[in-house]
Amino acid sequence: MDFDAVADELYALRPEEFTAARASAVAAARTAGDRELADRIGTLRKPSLAAWASNLLVRSRPGDVEPLLRLGEGLRHAHHALDRTQLRELSRQQHALIRALSAQARQLAVEAGHPIGEGVQREVENTLHAVLADPEAAQAWASGRLAKPLSAAVGFPLAESAGTESATTQPRPSAATAPSRPGRKAGEEQRRRLAQARRDAEAADRELRALKDEAAAAGQAAEEAKQQVSRLQGRVDELTEELARTREEHQQARFAERSARERARTADRRVREADRKAATAAAQLERLTSSDDR
Repeated sequence: MDFDAVADELYALRPEEFTAARASAVAAARTAGDRELADRIGTLRKPSLAAWASNLLVRSRPGDVEPLLRLGEGLRHAHHALDRTQLRELSRQQHALIRALSAQARQLAVEAGHPIGEGVQREVENTLHAVLADPEAAQAWASGRLAKPLSAAVGFPLAESAGTESATTQPRPSAATAPSRPGRKAGEEQRRRLAQARRDAEAADRELRALKDEAAAAGQAAEEAKQQVSRLQGRVDELTEELARTREEHQQARFAERSARERARTADRRVREADRKAATAAAQLERLTSSDDR
């Protein structure tokens, strides 16, 4: 029995199934003689509904994990550089992607038979914000084993205010204080990181559009499936009624068959009786005729 495999299995369950499954895994580890593993499994905490929905998103949409992590890295770099233009663009990508992913988490929860409310969805959104702001939070989220929702330890300022701060508080270097060669290298590295952040943001935007298209296609498929179910249910109802009528007709036909067989047996007995009577009468007539002749 492997701890990671057990943990992955437990956190893939619905919250109400977690406790019993954990107890079963602990008992299995103890039966196998691995008390250390049993103790480790016992420390796993039951996920809250928001944590479960966040884990469900990671497990059901693994392709969405990397774009969000890349966007978070780009945002952190842009925040460090206080690049107003970059922060504004990445902030727009951030809000759009988080809205799309939180909506997907809510839909996945519905499909899993455990709908979530507005409050829980906000906790999912807060978790996604934390993923963008904090590398450790991003790693915890990507594991798919959250026991409680995350909150960002640091946040990103609005792009506009960041741009203002950059313009008003950073002194313009004079000729006497022009960057040294190492400073120019740092600037080149910063520009390289910003360029990468822009590429990541564009990739996240493409991913978001693809997710929206996928969601729209899924919605259309769901509606078509719903209509098909409705049509088939109508057909089932018709066939059910037809089957009931056929069974009733079958019962009537069997009753008629039994009645006809009884009438046939009765007629057959009467024919045999009549035949005997006819034979008896013929014999008597023959005796009388022979007697007259004598």
